[in-house]
Amino acid sequence: MRISTAIILAGGLGTRLRSAVPDLPKCMAPVNNKPFLAYVIEYLKKEGITHFIFSLGYKSEVVISYLNKKHLSLNKTYAIESEPLGTGGGIQLACSKTLEENVVIVNGDTLFNVNISEIISEHFRLKADCTIALKHLTDFSRYGSVELNTNFSIKSFHEKKYCAEGFINGGLYVLNVKKFSAQKLKPPFSFEKEFLEKNIKTLKFYGIESNSFFIDIGIPEDFEKADRELSESIFQKNKFATITKDYTLFLDRDGVINEEVVGDYIRNWQDFIFRPGSLEAIAMLTPLFQRVIVVTNQRGVGKGLMTLEELNFINANMFIEIEAAGGKIDKVYCCTSTDNNDINRKPNPGMALQAKTDFPEIDLSKSIMVGNMPNDMLFGRNIGAITIYLPTRAEENPSQSTVDAEYKTLLSFTRDFIAGR
Repeated sequence: MRISTAIILAGGLGTRLRSAVPDLPKCMAPVNNKPFLAYVIEYLKKEGITHFIFSLGYKSEVVISYLNKKHLSLNKTYAIESEPLGTGGGIQLACSKTLEENVVIVNGDTLFNVNISEIISEHFRLKADCTIALKHLTDFSRYGSVELNTNFSIKSFHEKKYCAEGFINGGLYVLNVKKFSAQKLKPPFSFEKEFLEKNIKTLKFYGIESNSFFIDIGIPEDFEKADRELSESIFQKNKFATITKDYTLFLDRDGVINEEVVGDYIRNWQDFIFRPGSLEAIAMLTPLFQRVIVVTNQRGVGKGLMTLEELNFINANMFIEIEAAGGKIDKVYCCTSTDNNDINRKPNPGMALQAKTDFPEIDLSKSIMVGNMPNDMLFGRNIGAITIYLPTRAEENPSQSTVDAEYKTLLSFTRDFIAGR
């Protein structure tokens, strides 16, 4: 069975982080020039989550502004506390925003890179009311510990104290909404204290151990540690193992597939030269994605430097050469407008939205964008895609916060993509 909804608890005051990150919710603390929340979203998307419910409180407007600007296409719902509800009350409010019988819950200031599908599978197999991802630690005192029975049911929760080794609650849950709601707990209340600990004898709580990467930025020391340990994105650390056949590959054209003429346009087929390895790369990538789409700004037409017919002729010949090499492009979308505000002009998402209309099976949250320009990376961010940057134009570098990974060529990306799957 599948769960598509995740609740992200992102309403914390971040009191202990104030010295390092003043005036921001904890989840918005900048790690390598992007909010920590971006890493949480990135991880959940790769784990198959398609509906995000953000449980917000302190400075909710900061989080909402960021999400509405940087995650435009994300299927998101806001559950906003008008007064502090506690972790349990926040989850309770967020649960009222979904019809799913079970949801995934994570903390917006914690990243625990577990295989969610495996935990969901165990949750259903065990007919659990709540399944908790557990992390094994040594020499800790900051966290309470969790003790398991031999059948993985939770035996007890222990208060925070020094522990030489043991399991901690990793802050990732799979929760049966109906069983939780039936408790009719009155906010504000603690999910951990009032729901988990008080119902340990009457409800089915299980723990699943994982040795996956774990970071909690709740205190300044660990916030600084996150800045170091997430210098490579989770995407790069895990390579491409979670990218499945239902993903869509978006490619820019000039500078990615073919050599571009800096300061000018490819005006005729004679000027179109494939970049080294691009034909081979597209042939290798084609069977790995449900759709391969080209999205390209071509305002040379809008400027009157070439005709739409000439542009279409170039693209038609590109199609023929790619197919002859064993690859396939499902469709090319071109924006010929000179208006930077045109919805179809990158970085605006219009061409991706056209593709979704033409191919309804496309899920923009399951997509990769490969480009060589800052606008390509922003386009990728705006549609919720993983962004791959090819630095073929040294004079125009994108913000690192918009780039998930960088490769010299489309072929080097392709080889790494295949090796990492």
